[in-house]
Amino acid sequence: MPRFFDLFRAPETKASRTARLLAFESGGRARWTPRDYAALAREGYLANAIVHRAVRLVAENAASCCFLLYEGASERDSHPLLQLLARPNPRQDGASFFETLYAHMLLAGNAYIEGVALDDQIRELYALRPDRMKVVPGTDGWPEAYEYGVAGRSVRFDQMSTRVPPILHLTFFHPLDDHYGLAPAEASAIAINTHNAAAHWNKALLDNAARPSGALVYSGPEGAVLSDSQFDRLKRELEGTYQGAVNAGRPLLLEGGLDWKAMSMTPKDMDFLEAKNSAAREIALAFGVPPMLLGIPGDNTYANFQEANRALWRQTILPLATRVGTSLMQWLAPQFGSDLRIAIDTDRIDALAPDRAALWDRVAAAPFLTLNEKREATGYAPVDGGDRLE
Repeated sequence: MPRFFDLFRAPETKASRTARLLAFESGGRARWTPRDYAALAREGYLANAIVHRAVRLVAENAASCCFLLYEGASERDSHPLLQLLARPNPRQDGASFFETLYAHMLLAGNAYIEGVALDDQIRELYALRPDRMKVVPGTDGWPEAYEYGVAGRSVRFDQMSTRVPPILHLTFFHPLDDHYGLAPAEASAIAINTHNAAAHWNKALLDNAARPSGALVYSGPEGAVLSDSQFDRLKRELEGTYQGAVNAGRPLLLEGGLDWKAMSMTPKDMDFLEAKNSAAREIALAFGVPPMLLGIPGDNTYANFQEANRALWRQTILPLATRVGTSLMQWLAPQFGSDLRIAIDTDRIDALAPDRAALWDRVAAAPFLTLNEKREATGYAPVDGGDRLE
């Protein structure tokens, strides 16, 4: 029974003492994402083969992960939460939805999920474009709302209006921003530009007769120069007869004291090919993909393709998928219960089969473990009568 004076005491509240500093910094106004997501997507995913393949490799494999749901120590084979994740909305299945979500995180550093509720219950999930979303910080420094705008119209999502907030904001860590994440595409922007410039160089080289540019030097009588008509005729002949891939290798016919002088560095002088491969390796490093899996030459970090694929799963895909699953569970806990836990079903991942077989051999050869301890070590629920040594 509470004491008499406790009845008049103000209710206890908990909040970070630094949160108001964050709110003061943002002024309580909506903040657009500080980077150009469209430019990163256009120059990276749309125009660069390395970025395109790296994003698809991570997003598609992470989306193929199957979620396991545990209630306490027991695994649940059927649950409304599993059904929601398997078919989040009428237009997408679970794999398509999560692939879009992971691609947003890799290209923008941020991903947003809208939870559509009916009778205060989340029934559908939608992945929203990150460049159209902005954060509205509250007086405590944390987002109190999100605004989604397109074509001059906007929709506001109040995070405090329902039991489950309507928006889940997923981010990568950013050391200089309190609300938005840092994308791998942004961290590797210089390498992406270098790789794209190398590709444009190749294209221009083919368009210009597949040879470095030079100069035509006129060595006529002293003080003599080409007339305007002679200059225009020479220019038309060069463009129509000697430029382009179809004219590669055609000898240049000179007359009237003209002499060809090569004046630009060759690709070998610029160490062109190595610079391009180095940029590709930096891009792969930023996205957490072993260069061997992207067909980039000169990388011998892993002994074989299988080892590189296992490293991709262990170091990139599983941490990303686990983080998203845990965030989803925490977001939806008020609706489905806080005693639920989500995990990735690693038994269905073929790339991890050697690791799984080695784990089973070690556990099976441990005589000091009970049956239930062995089952727990391999990710299985305990059984009756399993608390004994075999």
